[in-house]
Amino acid sequence: MKARYLPLVPALLTLSGCGIDVGRNGSAVQYSSESVEMDNSEVVRLVLKMGAGDLRITDGGAKLMRGDFAYSVPSWKPQVRYNRSGKQASLTIEQPDTHHTRIGNTKYSWDLQLNKKAPMELALHFGAGQARLDLGSLDLRGVEVDMGVGQLDMDLRGAPKHSYNVAIHGGIGEATVRLSADAGVYAEAHGGIGSISVRGLQQEEGHWVSPTYQSAANKIHIEIQGGIGQVNVIAD
Repeated sequence: MKARYLPLVPALLTLSGCGIDVGRNGSAVQYSSESVEMDNSEVVRLVLKMGAGDLRITDGGAKLMRGDFAYSVPSWKPQVRYNRSGKQASLTIEQPDTHHTRIGNTKYSWDLQLNKKAPMELALHFGAGQARLDLGSLDLRGVEVDMGVGQLDMDLRGAPKHSYNVAIHGGIGEATVRLSADAGVYAEAHGGIGSISVRGLQQEEGHWVSPTYQSAANKIHIEIQGGIGQVNVIAD
């Protein structure tokens, strides 16, 4: 997946009003929502940069993206930018000052809903916390994850519309990848992996494949690399 640099065009963004709730620790939790309208872009590169928090991605949205955000540090309100050049677009959602970490009962969460008809590349830079990515119904063209400390649960179950690559580069934590039993899958793991558990794939020299890999029209190539404490690959 190659990064693209696109000139800025007017973004189709919608911002809702912010709400405030006072948590049990006395800190004010603020809520906001933003959305990006669908267009006819041939590929949308979605870049997510979260320093520390809880991330959830689901499909089925009517818009290209709808995001609901909760944050108890006002300066951490996510920044949403949509750029388009010709038929290619870039959507970036970023936590300001991502070098900060969560302290005590600090709340920080993103709940993103994506349109499953939009051809999409996903690049996630995730420092600490929990990420639940339900991506199997999306029109994926590639997935890249850089994770630090925390837990990643990536669900790719569904019929892929195109062949694509998945790259997971880890720090400390646990990564679980879920796949359909009949998907054409090639998986490999390198680097300082603490332990790896693979279910539903056949082990070959240095990698794992699904029984249908050779005959599958669309294939998923998974590469996991780095110091992840526990890796689970489950095809069911």
